[in-house]
Amino acid sequence: MIDPESLIMVSVDDHICEPADMFERHVPKKYLDQAPRVVEEENGVEQWWYGDLRGRSLGLNAAAGKSPAFFNIDASRYDEMRAGCYDVHERVRDMNAGGQLAALNFPNWTGFAGQVLNQGPDRTVNMVMIQAYNDWHVDDWCAPYPDRFIPCGILPMWDADLAAKELKRLADKGVHAVTFSENPEALQMPSIHSGFWDPVFKAACDNDVVLCCHVGSSSRGAGQSTDAPPSVTMSLGAVSSISTFGELLWADFWGRFPDLKFSLTEGDVGWIPYFLARSEHVHRRHGGWTMHEFPNGGTPTDIFNRHMLVCFISDAVGVELIERFNIDNVCWESDYPHSDTDWPHAPEVVARVLEGLDGERVAKITHENAMRHFSFDPFATRPIERCTVGALRAESPDVDTVTRVGRPATERDAQIFQAALRGIQVPASQGR
Repeated sequence: MIDPESLIMVSVDDHICEPADMFERHVPKKYLDQAPRVVEEENGVEQWWYGDLRGRSLGLNAAAGKSPAFFNIDASRYDEMRAGCYDVHERVRDMNAGGQLAALNFPNWTGFAGQVLNQGPDRTVNMVMIQAYNDWHVDDWCAPYPDRFIPCGILPMWDADLAAKELKRLADKGVHAVTFSENPEALQMPSIHSGFWDPVFKAACDNDVVLCCHVGSSSRGAGQSTDAPPSVTMSLGAVSSISTFGELLWADFWGRFPDLKFSLTEGDVGWIPYFLARSEHVHRRHGGWTMHEFPNGGTPTDIFNRHMLVCFISDAVGVELIERFNIDNVCWESDYPHSDTDWPHAPEVVARVLEGLDGERVAKITHENAMRHFSFDPFATRPIERCTVGALRAESPDVDTVTRVGRPATERDAQIFQAALRGIQVPASQGR
């Protein structure tokens, strides 16, 4: 049996509920009055705004430590979540309590690919805010704990040359991951097949940076009935990843960028063997008329095995099919503080899910693959014996893992969820 306390756990997908003062030190005085801000709205929620653009709400993005009866969709408040959601020092204590060594953290209120900061009307100001976000993330969030965080940047996606330049700037600061939309065309940007993104792809190869496609980073969900129950959307969470997976398999740029790597984030993995097998069937049966050519006479499986990283929280189906994967590209994710996280019991869950795998494979999935792909070496500053679940938990035994603030879910939360799918905002007058 796998001893959970002996595991070393590095997550390739966590999130930050960014603190309200994050821009104060990083935006030049000339632009401070245009910086994103947190506003307390009529119904008492605290909401990020960038000019006239409403940021993503906190809600399910800040559920760690709460029982499901306290999961909220509507924008929340900072005093209704645990401090580890937004305070880096408390985050590290929560990571200790959950036995988690390190994490790559995606943004929240900006959208998972920084969509909100990309959509402001003044691109000069957008660029200032994107760089300010990146500098805050690298210098204030990650730098104080270099053995605990894998930095992840945001790109200005309206200009591929500018994005490539920002990617290089980030790489010079030690960043080896940036967010990239799962479907840029859904954000009114050129598709990955257009050639527009070639400067970004080249910069990523030249600087050993992974492009991370997080579920929801296209601001578009699965196609479904507008009145479908919320559980439909939650159950079909991987659908956008399936589409991204398919488009990447058949992209024509791999020959030009043989070292390019994408990460499919928060889509789980159990579905991949079927769609990969389907793609192999299409290549065999339809290649005569589709005329798609893979580099070096390869196949869809070759593209998947060489260029795509995947991850899961507790996907037992994917583990049962692990022989169909390149084990060197499979990672674990925590998803703290989102509502799918197993925190603080992830080590115990992972130990059960990975039971039956040998120690070499367990180590690759739980930490080694993430460390290699994202050029992250926590052992350079933290002895390996202090990196295990048991050792980390011993560092913060006083952490209360039950979140004792928040409010019970109401019918309004389901209304907010369904309204958001239809692009409708529920008036604050309906109350909380």
